[in-house]
Amino acid sequence: MSETAEPGFATIRERIHAGLNGQGMLHHLDVRIDEVAPGRVVLSLPFRKEVAQQNGFFHGGAIGFLVDDATAAAAATVVRDGETVLTAEYKINFVAPGVGERLVCRAETIKAGRTLIPVEARVYAVKDGVETLCAVALASMAVRAFDRLKGGQA
Repeated sequence: MSETAEPGFATIRERIHAGLNGQGMLHHLDVRIDEVAPGRVVLSLPFRKEVAQQNGFFHGGAIGFLVDDATAAAAATVVRDGETVLTAEYKINFVAPGVGERLVCRAETIKAGRTLIPVEARVYAVKDGVETLCAVALASMAVRAFDRLKGGQA
């Protein structure tokens, strides 16, 4: 796991890890948290038949889940104390079949807005150590006061 050693970022990183690890779907799909840095999160998903579609490629729903979680987590690294994010929308362009041993999703915030945070994500299929871009996404994360959400985690 690659982690940025930026001073004062440890608490935010812990909050992101706790939020992601608190999701049943993340564990169900066996998603890995590879990197958490200011404005950036990298998640990966190993291939197995449960995340494949009928032709043996990664299912678009699995790719969508990676995009949703990685973009939300990346946005959550740049919000103020007492705030969290919720997905307002995301759009995915599938540019190649997801063929490989795993997917890697790299999400980076574009601008830390006060009410909306746009985030870009790129998803790569990794086969024999070679990454092939399979999806590009753009997401908008709504910034919300944490206390307005019942039981929510960042």
